[in-house]
Amino acid sequence: MSNVDRAVECFGQGFACSQAILATYGEPLGLARNQALKLAKDSRRMAGLGETCGAVTGALMVLGLKHGRTRPDDAEAKLATSRLVREFMRRFEARRGSVKCRDLLGCAIDTPEKLQAARDRKLFTSVCPAVVRDAARFSKPCWPREVARAD
Repeated sequence: MSNVDRAVECFGQGFACSQAILATYGEPLGLARNQALKLAKDSRRMAGLGETCGAVTGALMVLGLKHGRTRPDDAEAKLATSRLVREFMRRFEARRGSVKCRDLLGCAIDTPEKLQAARDRKLFTSVCPAVVRDAARFSKPCWPREVARAD
């Protein structure tokens, strides 16, 4: 099974889209699965407000995990990470039209009633798996080599 399929499967098990991406791609970089699941948990709240899609957030966390700077004076790592983030965002938005959860779902989910309406329309099972797949697939050129190789 590819890592793309693993991410979709993780989402299908009931984890948030950000958790699915970070748990799948973080492990080869030394981030334990349980830590990844905890770390990415709250991005669901951001997506719930209609802001950045959790799958996008998870992908950005993976890029930061591998390429992010660990010293304030590491300008090279900062520039490299910024380039990778811009490239990922460009590719994802070109494919999906937006990086915002509300745009991807076609509705807001920022109130309990709107969230329930999205559930009733089965948007989380009809739309989100493909979004998770695209976040994993279309960002692969941006992934660290060892992660992309494992896919």
